[in-house]
Amino acid sequence: MNTTAARPRWIRRLLITAGLAAASLAALAFAAGAPETRRVLLVTGIDYPGHPWRETAPVLRAHLEKDRRLAVTVSEDPHLLDSGALTNYAAVILHFQNWEVPGPGPAARENLRRFVENSGGLVLTHFACGAWYGEWPEFKNLAGRAWFGPDGGRQHDPHGTFTVTIKDRNHPVTAGLKDFATVDELYTCLEGDAPIHVLASATSKVDGKEYPMAFVREYGRGRVFHSPLGHDARAYNAEVGTLLRRGTAWVAGLAP
Repeated sequence: MNTTAARPRWIRRLLITAGLAAASLAALAFAAGAPETRRVLLVTGIDYPGHPWRETAPVLRAHLEKDRRLAVTVSEDPHLLDSGALTNYAAVILHFQNWEVPGPGPAARENLRRFVENSGGLVLTHFACGAWYGEWPEFKNLAGRAWFGPDGGRQHDPHGTFTVTIKDRNHPVTAGLKDFATVDELYTCLEGDAPIHVLASATSKVDGKEYPMAFVREYGRGRVFHSPLGHDARAYNAEVGTLLRRGTAWVAGLAP
């Protein structure tokens, strides 16, 4: 006996309606649980010889991808910044320094500047503060602070252990984070007068002065997160990874 056919028409309609409603609720629940993804471009491939980017770039990527909302693409060619494909990403991470070779040319510089100005996110780590040294004056404003060059004086404290102090415990990037010790280069080589908001700092054992270890700024409609931490793979420890991951989420328009 076909029990489905034997059911009154109104019961069949009720069952169909209930099934559609259940399917809709399931779809809404799935959508609510799915992470909001942002594409991130990690640009590396060249650096000062003392900075092993082939070792640090994979470690940095692994830290970032602990946030399932960040879909990270790695490019080992900084000249990708020439491409209009930049607009396919929510954020760009600079992990290179064009040591003794020219940096990506005027088209790439303007492309990156316009990307951030038009609401793109920018992250800089370690010696990326020295990208385009002597080639692009506006970089200092874009980055907030930049390397003052090989003749500017002491570059950093001797490599070793120091404490990173969280200065703003209310900012979305650093809320809930604690001070931590790291083994790294404490950079003292940044200069610039663009407005920045310091999130974390460290005190030099050489001169007793305090230097920014993480800061943010706005550039046009875009956001910038900059940290000079990250000399080698060991320096990208769990705490630094968390700082960079949250900073990347923030510049990409996500709640860290």
